[in-house]
Amino acid sequence: MPVPIKKSAKKAEKVQKPTEPEAALESAPTEAAPVALEVPPEHTAAAPTESSTEVAAPAEIAPVEEPPKAPAPPPPAVPTRPPQNLVVDDVTRTSLTIQWQPPEIIGESGLDGYTVEYCKEGVSEFVPANTELTTSNRFVIKGLTAGDLLNVRVVSVNAGGRSDPVSLPNPVAIRELVDRPRIRLPCFLRARYIKQVGDQINLVIPFIGKFKPVITWTKDGKPLDVKKVNIRNSDKDSILFIRKAERGDTGTYQMTVKVDSLEDKANIVIQIVELPGPPTSLKLIDTWGFNAALEWTPPKNNGNTDITGYTVQKADKKTGEWFTVLEHFHRLNATVSDLIMGNSYSFRVFSENMVGRSESAAITKQVATIQKTGIVYKPPEYKEHDFSEAPKFTAPLSDRAATVGYTTRLLCAVRGSPKPKIEWMKNQMLIGDDPKFRQNSNLGVCSLEIRKPCSFDGGVYTCRAKNAHGEATVACKLEVKQVIVPEDKAKK
Repeated sequence: MPVPIKKSAKKAEKVQKPTEPEAALESAPTEAAPVALEVPPEHTAAAPTESSTEVAAPAEIAPVEEPPKAPAPPPPAVPTRPPQNLVVDDVTRTSLTIQWQPPEIIGESGLDGYTVEYCKEGVSEFVPANTELTTSNRFVIKGLTAGDLLNVRVVSVNAGGRSDPVSLPNPVAIRELVDRPRIRLPCFLRARYIKQVGDQINLVIPFIGKFKPVITWTKDGKPLDVKKVNIRNSDKDSILFIRKAERGDTGTYQMTVKVDSLEDKANIVIQIVELPGPPTSLKLIDTWGFNAALEWTPPKNNGNTDITGYTVQKADKKTGEWFTVLEHFHRLNATVSDLIMGNSYSFRVFSENMVGRSESAAITKQVATIQKTGIVYKPPEYKEHDFSEAPKFTAPLSDRAATVGYTTRLLCAVRGSPKPKIEWMKNQMLIGDDPKFRQNSNLGVCSLEIRKPCSFDGGVYTCRAKNAHGEATVACKLEVKQVIVPEDKAKK
């Protein structure tokens, strides 16, 4: 029984030889063959069947993939637009500096850089100034000769090739420039410069620029009128002088400083203003109750500046005096209230701008009359208050102790209407005009001054106040003490 099993295994090995994976799969059952000798015959017969099914599996054909299609070729590259605004930035004896702006449209191909080319005046062949493309918008052409006149142009380059060149409008003279022309405009001239009619204008504008700067002035793009405006130029500044400003001097003045092909410009906006004219067509629209409605239109002459408001005034026909009702009022209609019944009023309106109030005003032709409504005014009746009052002491006298020879004073306060009469008594005896005592009464405060009292001045002092409605009294006790000096000190 073992012999047939080995033959069937050998046949399986021969069938599986074409592929390496199949040989690897078969190696496992071959090693397990000695174990299979003990298996019954019915089991051994099934072994060739399994091996045959394993061999048939690799015979299947894999599906064939189609090769990828080739991509469509890209569209041909197109050259970009030329650079913009080519200008001269600086000039020396051996170099020329230029600058420009990128093209307005670059395109899908992008921008690789720029080529700068130049040639002498009279020569048609341009020479490149840079061996490699430059990506900067500023370039310095070096190694030049003083006195030459050069024509310069710049070309944009991309994958599509060179663009059309952009050239300087005039040839550039290669020479030493100590300072590039530059105007140093003062800060107060960078905004609108405002002056009133009749004022003097004297503007000094410094600048730098050598050699022999050429200075020109224009007003609104036209040459200045030398009869009205005086210009004085020096190597450092330019002076614009107007002796007496007029509204016609308003405008934009442009100063230009030019040195060879380099220049600098500055604009100065001058505005000459004056008082506005009065409003036009002032009308009284309506009158009702104690109110009057007014309406007007802006003035024809605004003083060459904006109207900032209006002043409204009223005048009673009886007095003819004008009183301001509204000031810095911004609307073109107003209602004047609190008018007096039975009076007639005229109204006038002034215009206002940054200079001030108009010299004249628009006055209403009609008069606003406030009609009486027939109401009779009856003033209220008030009962007169009776302020009469019997005397009453608000601050009484206080007991005092005094020292012999030292002046003392007694004080109290009383009220009453009419003003009460004040009398002082000592031990119920009326004190008259004794010079030892000084009596005083001011704003209800009563005082009795005892000058250098002695031991006999002690006692009970009474203050009595009386008027037509009654009387009141207050009293106090005054004790006058003698200073006792010790015998030892007295002997000394």
